[in-house]
Amino acid sequence: MPENTSLVAWFLLLLLALIWGSSFILIKIGLTVLSPGEVGAIRIISAGLFLLPISFSRWKNLKRKHLMLLFTIGLVGSFIPAFLFAKAQTQINSSLAGILNALTPIFTMLIGVLLFKRAFSPRVILGIIAGLAGVVMLVTTGEDGFTTGFSFYVLYVVLATICYGLNLNIIKYMIPELKAATITSISLTFVLPIGIIYLLFGTQFLARFEAPDAIIWPLSAVVLLGIMGTAIALLLFNMLVKITTPVFTSSVTYLIPVVAIFWGILDGEKLYVTHIIAMVIIILGVYQVNQAGKKKSLE
Repeated sequence: MPENTSLVAWFLLLLLALIWGSSFILIKIGLTVLSPGEVGAIRIISAGLFLLPISFSRWKNLKRKHLMLLFTIGLVGSFIPAFLFAKAQTQINSSLAGILNALTPIFTMLIGVLLFKRAFSPRVILGIIAGLAGVVMLVTTGEDGFTTGFSFYVLYVVLATICYGLNLNIIKYMIPELKAATITSISLTFVLPIGIIYLLFGTQFLARFEAPDAIIWPLSAVVLLGIMGTAIALLLFNMLVKITTPVFTSSVTYLIPVVAIFWGILDGEKLYVTHIIAMVIIILGVYQVNQAGKKKSLE
């Protein structure tokens, strides 16, 4: 990369890590008053409304075969994970959610191998095993920091990262001809009405305005989460992909847990040695998968 491009790339990478790494603490703030369903719906609505103007001029370029795929991307890439992360963080802290989010590249590769016949190597298998081992450590770590408990809510985050992995493979292998901004804006437009209907008729959201002082800060945090953590972050990610390499872009995966842990510690969350060991194991697994992908792209 040229020097100027390199500086821009590093700036975008760090900014993206800061935004995505801060998403988990914003979810936590939202949950102080709002229900998990309300947090998920408001996040989707905020992102969808923000990108709605971008989507207006992009419908004309779509074919009928794109519509169901873009709806699916809206569900598995944004809608379902928004609810899963919110549900998970009712019982696990934001630091752990940030650590587990690093599993996304591993499940992206695994789904690519299983469903899209992507080539794999022993290094990929090693990375996947390491990542899953880290998950087992986090799932079985109790409140005392020892592997004596079982946190079912960790599995919500794992399921969200599986959704992300499926989403990335659909984009890569099934609609490579569409631009990233089109995919992002149209897919969110598809799930926007679902989010609005659920928020208004499936939750107690409107009743919460009987105490407006209590809802302002949590609501603002989730709106910021939707605009920054979903809409703007996806646009920044797409910009980064265009000016640098996939391997460089994937390194944001290593930085997000660091930012999430930083916010968690500032908020008084406890992080045990077992959690740190599990994070290191997961990141090593992600590294193995990314290195295998880098080697494959060079062949």
